[in-house]
Amino acid sequence: MPTPRLATPLALALLALSCASAPPPAAPVPDAKPAPAKEAAVSVDENAANKSDAASVKALAPKVTAAVLDKLSREGALAAAPEAIKARVERGVTQVAAAWRAEDGGPEAFEELCVRWFVADPKARDGLLDRFASVFEQMDGHLLEIGRALRSWNELEYGPEQPIDAMFAAFDVGAHVPEDLFKSKIAFVVLLNFPLVPIDEMAQKGRSWSRRDWAAARLARRFALRPSGAALQARAEASAASEAYIAGYNLWMHHVLAPGGKRLFPKGMRLITHWNLRDQIRAEYAEGDGLARQRVIRRAMERIVAQDIPKAVIDDPRVDWDPFDNTVRLAPPEVTETPRPEQGKRAAQPSASAEREPDTRYAMLLGTFRAARQLDRDSPMAPTEIARRFQLDSELPEARVESLLRAVVSSPLAARVGKLVEKRLGRPLEPHDIWYAGFMPRATFSEEKLSEITRKKYPTHEAYKKDMPRLLEALGFSKEKAKWLDARIAVDPSRGAGHALEAGRRTNLHPSWGGGDFPHLRTRVATGGMDYKGYNIAVHEMGHSVEQVFSLYGVDSTLMQGVPGAAFTEALAFTFQHRDLELLGLQKPDARSERLRVLDSFWSTWEIAGVALVDLGVWRFMYAHPEATPAELREATVKIATELWDQFYAPIVGGKGSPLLAIYSHMISSFFYLPHYPLGHIIAFQLEEKLKGLGTGAEFERMCTIGRVLPDLWMENATGKPVSAEPLLDATSRAVAAEETGGR
Repeated sequence: MPTPRLATPLALALLALSCASAPPPAAPVPDAKPAPAKEAAVSVDENAANKSDAASVKALAPKVTAAVLDKLSREGALAAAPEAIKARVERGVTQVAAAWRAEDGGPEAFEELCVRWFVADPKARDGLLDRFASVFEQMDGHLLEIGRALRSWNELEYGPEQPIDAMFAAFDVGAHVPEDLFKSKIAFVVLLNFPLVPIDEMAQKGRSWSRRDWAAARLARRFALRPSGAALQARAEASAASEAYIAGYNLWMHHVLAPGGKRLFPKGMRLITHWNLRDQIRAEYAEGDGLARQRVIRRAMERIVAQDIPKAVIDDPRVDWDPFDNTVRLAPPEVTETPRPEQGKRAAQPSASAEREPDTRYAMLLGTFRAARQLDRDSPMAPTEIARRFQLDSELPEARVESLLRAVVSSPLAARVGKLVEKRLGRPLEPHDIWYAGFMPRATFSEEKLSEITRKKYPTHEAYKKDMPRLLEALGFSKEKAKWLDARIAVDPSRGAGHALEAGRRTNLHPSWGGGDFPHLRTRVATGGMDYKGYNIAVHEMGHSVEQVFSLYGVDSTLMQGVPGAAFTEALAFTFQHRDLELLGLQKPDARSERLRVLDSFWSTWEIAGVALVDLGVWRFMYAHPEATPAELREATVKIATELWDQFYAPIVGGKGSPLLAIYSHMISSFFYLPHYPLGHIIAFQLEEKLKGLGTGAEFERMCTIGRVLPDLWMENATGKPVSAEPLLDATSRAVAAEETGGR
């Protein structure tokens, strides 16, 4: 996954990092207490003062508008387009009034700012837009680089961590910048001169806008919120705490036992929740005896969600655990691994206690929720985290996204595809088969065989970096473009599963000061080389990094850097990831493999759409019950997950009452991120139809340089049609019919 778009410090407030392929990096001390953010107290007097001052300033807007127009008239600035300029003044003054607070000054200060800083001349306004583009490129880019440096010891495998590193990782040097931009009045100059356009207006008028119109809209939307430094710092602290908790949530699988105390997994296998656990289930489809191991992992996942997993077994290879009867015992010394220093910290002595984890998972989730609520006070356009995710991030309405997801999970095609899976497995389906991976060619290779290839090919992260030009050429980029991209992507050794950290600055202010910044691809390389899981994730993150290079260096204005939202950047990365075996020389696409790819895409989307609906349901519960305890949140989460499971999944894969849909770690640390993934699958399917055959690299580059317009407009420019699940469902229907008739 990519880290959040940091084109602005505000974007950090809206999008916490997390990705299906990117668990957080830092590992906590096992006894560390959860640190949910406390809601900052706001006094009645302070609120009353702000409301009173805002009301008085708003009431003055017509008077101030008249004063601005009077000045422009005396200067002769109204002659060219009086009605258009008048409309701009009215809108700008209203926007400033809406964001004004008591600490910004009284009515006189409000009027003085508007009269002084409104720019009527089109050329001068264009110059102002360009200046803001240059300033924010430098500001955002350098803040991103500082944050990347401060988190390096936590995120990268460059030796043992020190206790102070977690504090550096939690420290956000840009936390107060958004509020400082308002205090300095810079933000008000933006709001006075450029329109803060609601989504419905953007959708209605955006097709006729010029590129400069879009750049101006993007500039103004960065000030759609006015987050306090305290709110942003609370978010950073909650994010760091929950990420550290998840990063330390590993299971040593040699010590996770099958019934009868059998050890089914090799010594040294340490899997992080949920990423590696899920991926190990997928890998077992290529093994003749994988079913028993899949059942062990599934039962462990269910224990994690229900929080009846014994605390002592988390990330400790000195303890054996049977997840079926939930018993714990000390592991015999001869089978106990010795963790490397970078593999986290644990208690000095192991414990054989079966005492359950005390709802820490849900205390962490409540911590992220309470941090998010501090931002609610500063966000009148989108007053909840849910609203911000849809209105200010994905820029698709909540109801439409939910409708897209439900169209997939409720599709009758799921039952038909399930029958194909059952036939291929030769047994009734079980709950873990939502992660069935047998449609794709990788299922014909064992995990160990694939890892043998990747370990030999990539013994270090440097070896992967060295091979990137070849990989990029194989993905359809010219030799020259592959070299150009390779020169603009750094590769780092990750403590977590891997992620892509974008750049925010393509130039220095003056050429003599040096060049721009580049994205950083973080990849995990275990002792002995990069295993297949790490390779698969690295290819996905390489897709993010390539998109990040093009969408920064190729877009006409840095104010439009990026793609419409996280779902789009995930979709573009999926188009790389789906070709991972082809890049190893193990796959030759044909008509049947294309059908199987479609079925795999549908099955994966069906699974993750349910996960996203659980995430949505849980955040709705927290907003409806803001005083809920961790225990109450656990009960609600399990209820939401099992009800959705029983309605859509149990009829196909069994396991009535399973809470598996709530296992994703993103729910805990990522501030309502999961809906991006099924959207990403839906969008990726549309994009892949355009990214086939010769010219793939050039087409990928063209898409990435469209810039941050609205999702439907971007998709129409990229593929000719708006965002829709219909292409995926239609292709699945054809593929199912062909498979049901033996490929005829």
